[in-house]
This record gives sequence, C-alpha cells and structure tokens, in this order.
Amino acid sequence: MSLNKDRIINIISNNNKDSKKTRELLVKKLDNNGFIVPKNYNDNGELNICIGGDGAFLRAVHKYNFPKIPFVGINTGHLGFFQEILPENLDEFINNYKNKKYFVEEIFLIEANVCTKDHCIKLTGVNEFAIKGIDSKVVHLEIFINDNHLEKFSGDGIIISTPVGSTAYNFSSGGSIVYPSLKTLQITPLSPISSKAYRSLPNSTIVPGDMTIKIKPEYLYQNSILIVNDGVQHTYENIVEIYFTISKMTIFRLVFNKDMYWSNLKSKFL
Repeated sequence: MSLNKDRIINIISNNNKDSKKTRELLVKKLDNNGFIVPKNYNDNGELNICIGGDGAFLRAVHKYNFPKIPFVGINTGHLGFFQEILPENLDEFINNYKNKKYFVEEIFLIEANVCTKDHCIKLTGVNEFAIKGIDSKVVHLEIFINDNHLEKFSGDGIIISTPVGSTAYNFSSGGSIVYPSLKTLQITPLSPISSKAYRSLPNSTIVPGDMTIKIKPEYLYQNSILIVNDGVQHTYENIVEIYFTISKMTIFRLVFNKDMYWSNLKSKFL
C-alpha cells in the first residue's frame, strides 16, 4: 500500500517504560483514526509526536536536523515544558488534531559560529548555549554586543538562551523568563566574579534579536573552553571568537491552548 503523505505521523519516543507503553497505545489509536505511523522517520510526515520529557524533545529536534514538520509532545517525563499532552488525554488530542483545534507556534533558534585559528563551525540550538571552563575551571571572556564591548567576564561561565530556553537552564541560573514569541537572546552569568581586573554584570541581559553577541576567550584560555549546546558538550582547539545570532531556521510546535504557557509557568514553577 502506498503511503499518503497527508496522513503520515512520526512518533519519536524515548525508551522508558511509560513512553513505550504510551507509544503502543498511541499507534493503535492513530491507526483506528486513519493515520499511518511509519517504522522509521518519514520526511513526508505531517506531524512529529515526541513522547518523553523535554530532553527527548530536544534530542528529537537535533537528531532530525530541525525539520519543518511541526512537533507536539506527550509528557512521560518530569518537567515537560515542551510536552503539552498527558498520556491519559490521547483521545482528546487526536480529536482536536483531526478537527484542527490547535495553533501552530513558531520557535526561534539560536546559531553559534565557533571560530578557531583555522576555520569556523556552525552550531544550532533550541534552548541555549553555555560557555564554561573545561574541568569546572574559571573562564575569562570578553563579551561584545554588535562589536560594542560590554564586559570582561570572569566566573563559571555564561548562558546565551532563546526565549523558549529562558525557562530551562537560564531560569535555574537566575535568568529572566521571556515569552516565546519575543525575538530576543539573553546573556546570563554563571557565578560571576567581580574584581579590579574583571567587572561582570551580576544579572541577565536581554539582547534584541537583530544584534550579534560576540565572545572572545582570553588568549591564555583558548583551549580551556567548553561549549554546551542544549546539554551536549563540544570542545574545539584554539577558539578565537564565538558569534551568537538568532538563526534563520525555525521549528514549529502545535499548541492546543493559547493560555498553556501561563498555565505551564504556574504548574511547573509555583
């Protein structure tokens, strides 16, 4: 039987017991409603359903290279800020989806260009990049906004987060919460040190989305920098500069309640 691309739904699940059980049940329910769930990821799908927690969502987005197919999440994890649907509400979810009772939310991504003495490497993230010291060493950084020098930072590191990432590592580190539709980046310090040599801002800074954040490690520390992209660590030799901008790419997420963001804030954090 040939696949009808308009009815293909990808299910991406982690391997915990609850996720596997939810996946099996969901496949049966989707099949009964005329949808096709392929064994392997299909680029012609109309929807990506991610089962797990926020980590599962982030891994899925990276694994399938930031696809244009919208995502929706079923929460079998802990926090589940990206994961809107509860396993006990599968029938309601399918009914709402079939009747187009949802909104499509665009998610801004962050791009990092890591430039060494030899070349530049492009990385893309959903939540944030963290610049830290290898083996928990103190890092010493020069930070610029559109080539305007902002500060000489010394401390555990800094986080550059997107609006959707503002409620993740950024929030737990004292950063501000930013509504997802605002096109901004945020710089949040991690244990900044203030001295005569280094004067670091103690709080987060919101940067307009059309500006570039540039970070230069001091010469002596070019090989002591750890770059963490949505929880995945990267190291490069002889880093000279790192440029952060809002990516031209975006991803999409289905939302079934316009007030869900505020409900999530209250239920997850208060």
